[in-house]
This record gives sequence, structure tokens and C-alpha cells, in this order.
Amino acid sequence: MNIQQLEYILAVDQFRHFAKAAEHCRVTQPTLSMMIQKLEDELGIKLFDRNTQPVRPTPSGRKVIDQARVVLQQTALIKDIVNEEEQSLKGTFRLSVLPTIAPYLLPRFFQQLAEEHADLDIRVQEMQTTPTITALINGDIDAAIIASHPLEQQLQGETIYYEEFFGYVSPNENVFKNELIRTSDINGERLWLLDEGHCFRDQLMRFCQMDKVKLHQAAYRLGSMETFMRMVESGNGITFIPELAVKQLSDEQKKLVRPFAIPKPTREIVLITRKDFIRHTIGKILIESIKKSVPKEMLSLKANQKVV
Repeated sequence: MNIQQLEYILAVDQFRHFAKAAEHCRVTQPTLSMMIQKLEDELGIKLFDRNTQPVRPTPSGRKVIDQARVVLQQTALIKDIVNEEEQSLKGTFRLSVLPTIAPYLLPRFFQQLAEEHADLDIRVQEMQTTPTITALINGDIDAAIIASHPLEQQLQGETIYYEEFFGYVSPNENVFKNELIRTSDINGERLWLLDEGHCFRDQLMRFCQMDKVKLHQAAYRLGSMETFMRMVESGNGITFIPELAVKQLSDEQKKLVRPFAIPKPTREIVLITRKDFIRHTIGKILIESIKKSVPKEMLSLKANQKVV
């Protein structure tokens, strides 16, 4: 039994397909299949039911795979301990960022971070909160930037900055002539909201008490904040955008922006990791780079803001 074999069975479990798992592991399918077969022969059990499509673990295989994941996590920690002791930035650092954060935050700091720390290899992917939490617990990523503190006891979070929500309003809407948006002004039938599962949507719906919006959203689930902004600009409805998105707008687009009345809905942007996270040097560099890149007023919560 070796580490490589454990990586192969985790890949098959992830993709439920031997060819896709082999591609992910950058080996040929015969090589991957042979290595898994050798492991099965050594253990005296079948790890996967190959008669089903997609393939799936056997009951015994499920237990072995779960333990293999723990072993690989601990193996990775050994490398992390050595790198951290040497304050080395070598090795891949896997970072997940929410889709409602990434387009507005990453351009502010990522390129400069890469130039200042050439040895740092950060691999960024966008994921919603729920799959991000699962990936972090499973060890598939090293850290994540989300919009809340984690509730799971295996995880920990550090606040990076606070970000207000703003309305983005078509001139054809009655709200457009108001300087501020009040929750009583919002009409669910004219709203463009992200699909369920996006915490950006969930936070706003709680703040605005918009439970009835669920009844009117079927025709409007396009799934992209940028798409919603284009719809508003074409003369249709209202959507909501984060504060950093406002910073990217042209002067003409900023005419469509409306702040909320007090208390202003605000989200807390948090870097989360597992509690056994070792690579504090990289974590510190990442947090410092982000804090330098956002306006100073976003680093603390103001009296007129309310975290949602």
C-alpha cells in the first residue's frame, strides 16, 4: 500500500469514473486501474462496484476511502509543517473564493501578490459556501474566502473586511428617484436575485424579509450578478451588488447605484481554514495583501452598518 494508490482511489470516488480519475491524476487508465487492483488484492476486498455506472464504492470500500482521506490529509500536514518551519512559500496553496467576491476582490491584489512572492503558487477556484465548507473539511482546499464565520467545529475564521450591499436600480423603477433604498420600497416581482444557495441572496432576503420573492423568481434565475447588472442597465428592474463592485463602475453606471437606509446591510468577509491549519506564513501574507488592497474604511464595521 502506498500514498499514490490512496490518491487514486480518492480520485475514483470523486469522479465515479476510472478514465476521468486517471486524467485528473495525470496517468493512463490502465495504470490507475492496475494500481487500484493491486491495493484490492492486498486488502482482500473490492473497493469499487464496477458493474454500476457511475462506479461507486462498496460498503467496505467506503470505509477504506474515508480513512484514506484522513491519511492523505495527515501526510500533507507533514509537508506543511516542514514548509512552515522554514517559512517557505513553496508548494501549492489551494484557495476557494465565493463567486460574489472573486470578480471584485481578486483583481485588486492577486497580480501584485504573485509578483511580490514568486515562489507562492496559489490555485484559486470559485465555489459557493456549502461545497466550499465540504471541500475544506475534506482537505480538498487549504483555505477559503466566504461571507460568514464557519459554524463547523473543525473550522476557524478570521475577519478580513466588511462590505456593504448596494441597490442597482433601473431608471424605470419608482425606487430610482429615491436617494436611499428602504426595505419597504422593494417589490419582489421586479427583483433580479441569484439562485438559492448563494449566501449573497440569502443574506439580503433575511435582511429585507423577502420570503415572498420565492414565489416570483422562476423567470429570473439567470445565475449571474453581472447579467443582472446588464438587465438593469437595459431598463429592467432592481438588483443588488457588493461594495467592491461599485468601485469598478463607470461614472454613468454609478448613477444607478442606491445605498440602503440605516442600518445598512453589510457582509463580513472571512478567511476560513481548518483548525489544524499549519501554513500561517502564507495565511498572514494573504490577509495582509487583501487588507492593503481594499479601502481602509472597509476594515472595520461602522455604527450605521448591520451584519446580515
